[in-house]
Amino acid sequence: MSFIINYLTKIHFGEGAVAELPGELAVLDITRPLFVTDKGLVATGLIDDVIAAARLEEAVCVFEDTPSNPTEAAVDQALTFLNEHRCDGLIAVGGGSSIDLAKAVALLARHPAPLRQYAAIEGGASKITDSVLPLIAIPTTAGTGSEVGRASLITMNDCRKLGFLSPHLIPDVAICDPRLTLDLPPTLTAATGMDAIAHCVETFLSPKANPPADAIALDGLTRASAHLVEAVEQGERLSARSEMMMAALEGAMAFQKGLGAVHSLSHALGGLHELKLHHGTLNAVLMPTVLRFNQPSCEEKFERLKQAMGLAPEEDLAVAFEALNARLGMPKGLEAMGVEKYHFSDVAQWALEDHSTATNPRTPSKEDFQRMLEDAF
Repeated sequence: MSFIINYLTKIHFGEGAVAELPGELAVLDITRPLFVTDKGLVATGLIDDVIAAARLEEAVCVFEDTPSNPTEAAVDQALTFLNEHRCDGLIAVGGGSSIDLAKAVALLARHPAPLRQYAAIEGGASKITDSVLPLIAIPTTAGTGSEVGRASLITMNDCRKLGFLSPHLIPDVAICDPRLTLDLPPTLTAATGMDAIAHCVETFLSPKANPPADAIALDGLTRASAHLVEAVEQGERLSARSEMMMAALEGAMAFQKGLGAVHSLSHALGGLHELKLHHGTLNAVLMPTVLRFNQPSCEEKFERLKQAMGLAPEEDLAVAFEALNARLGMPKGLEAMGVEKYHFSDVAQWALEDHSTATNPRTPSKEDFQRMLEDAF
């Protein structure tokens, strides 16, 4: 049984929610959608289940070349595919990569190129209007929350991972069916779950005043802390999968308030084309280091985070995250992920310029970012 949430956008949530897809296509007047997904979901056959649920009368159009970190080149390829097949809407099926890619395609379908002019750090948010192609997001992971988020993160041709931020990029409808995550492997369940946790933690620590977002973030953190290990170790449990999908949803609902240095560094490192680093894994590895940097500026908030996670007052938050990472099998540091020290200068500069840095609770310098990279190495 699924239910409807109206918050930021329309959300169908619960077991069997994908059955609502035909009705939502009709509401949005989409008759020839482009399914945006990746080769992994095509190989598992999961995309076929979603296509069947759509009950389309015409031939189906599928773009399956979404890379693990969506790129400017992939956006151009998908846009060309959409125009060649005269598609009038988008259905993104997958993790944050597929959904972010679809958002950028929806933008450029009705806005002039180049994409870069709409990046937040280029002052482009105001250029994004409500003239975007209709988009339905169907997540198959529980982590990014991109299905209700206003951001699209795209790695540009020059290796910069840029954020495109606008309420007009929030999908028109999100269909969140936890059954679609049941076959997610333990490693990806862990990595995407840590992404959801990072969203909740960084949103709560953001200095912007937004009590509703804080409350949502704490609820998401409580759910994820209680159920992530269960979802990783007993992935067949639909109840744990449902709790993690709700935690991911809440993390993204809340991060309208802004994120912080974990994401600044993760975005910068994620732009390194040759490494193809997973965003959620980066967030997990970077979290303890950034928490230590931020602690002097948010001691009181740290206590509330510990309460949400079921930790004792005397426990160290960064150490608790290190222990969680170890239990989940996360890499021990950036070196284990293939990062080299010669990357640090560029990554630190990109992190300094990232849109998430503005809402970190303690203002970091480039040197601070370099020290954090050294600590996480």
